[in-house]
Amino acid sequence: MHLVHVNAAKDRLLGAGGGYEIVHASPRVELGVYVLVAPEPDRQQPHADDEIYVVLEGRGTLEVEGEPVELAEGDAAFVEAGAEHRFTSYEQLSVLVLFERGRAGQ
Repeated sequence: MHLVHVNAAKDRLLGAGGGYEIVHASPRVELGVYVLVAPEPDRQQPHADDEIYVVLEGRGTLEVEGEPVELAEGDAAFVEAGAEHRFTSYEQLSVLVLFERGRAGQ
C-alpha cells in the first residue's frame, strides 16, 4: 500500500498549464492525473488499454468514436481500448485516469 497524492499532481499540472502525470504504476494498473487548459487541445491517440476517466474539477465534453458525452465534476466515463476519443469544450478540466494494463481484448 502507498498513498497517492492526486491533488498535489493536479496542482503541479495546473501550474504548468496542463499535462499528464502518472501517480501510480504497477504491472496491471496505471493511475494518472490529466489536466487540460484551453486553448490547448486534447491530442490523445487511441490507447491499447481500457481506461476510466473521473472528473476531478471542471466540465467538458468527451467525444468517443464521434459520440459526445457531457462530463462534470464527479462524473466518470469508460473508454474501450482502441476507441478514438478526446476532450473538447473545456476551459479547464482535471481528470483522474485509470488504465487497466494488459487485459484489453481478453
